[in-house]
Amino acid sequence: MENGVSTDTLAKWLRAWSLSRELPPPVQFRSGYKVDVGYAQQKARYVFATLNDDFIRLLKTINEPWVFLKVCAAPEEIEGLLPGRWVIQPQGYMMSCAAPMNIPGPILPYGYEATVDHYNATTLIKIRTKDGAPAATGRVVIVDDIAVYDRIATEEEHKRKGLAAFLMKMLEQVALSKNVHWNFLVATEQGKLLYLSLGWAVCSLYTSVVIPA
Repeated sequence: MENGVSTDTLAKWLRAWSLSRELPPPVQFRSGYKVDVGYAQQKARYVFATLNDDFIRLLKTINEPWVFLKVCAAPEEIEGLLPGRWVIQPQGYMMSCAAPMNIPGPILPYGYEATVDHYNATTLIKIRTKDGAPAATGRVVIVDDIAVYDRIATEEEHKRKGLAAFLMKMLEQVALSKNVHWNFLVATEQGKLLYLSLGWAVCSLYTSVVIPA
C-alpha cells in the first residue's frame, strides 16, 4: 500500500545510495537534496519527497543535459509541468519491508558460491559460478535505523534459479546482525515483482525526469 516517503527517510536512503556508489554525500537543497554524481550521463541528481514549488522551479531553470530531477510522485502529476526537452524515465518504486522477509530457507544452488566484501559502510555480496563467472550481486548499507538495499542484479543467464532470493536473504542477515529491522530500496518495474513476492510493499512511485543530450 502506497503511503508516501518522509523527507527523513528519503535523506537516509540517498545517503546510503551515495555510500554504495562511493559518491559525495547528499547536501540539502531547499526542500530536497542534491548529489553531485559526476557521471557522463548523470551529472547530478536532485531528489524530493513531494512534488512542490522547489521541484517545479528546477524544471524551469535547468537547461543542462543529464541533470536528473527525481520525486516521490506519479508521472501523470508531472507530465503537464514538463517544459521543452525534459523526458520522463522508466518508472521506479520506493519500497519497504519489515524483517523478516518472506524467504523460507533459501539454498544457494549447486554450482555457485557467494563472497562477502566491505567498503565504507557498504556490504557487497557477489555470487559467482564455480569457474568465476559473475551471476548476481547486491549491496546493503546501514544508515541509522534503516537498511538500504542497492544495485541488486542477476545476470540474464542465471535468472529463475533462486539466486536473487538467496542474495536478499544474505543481505537481510547483515542488517539483522546490526539489529536493524527496517529495509528500504528503490525498485525497477521488473524488480518490483520480485520484492513483492518477498514481502515488500510499495511506499511511493518514484519518477525521474532528465534532459537528454
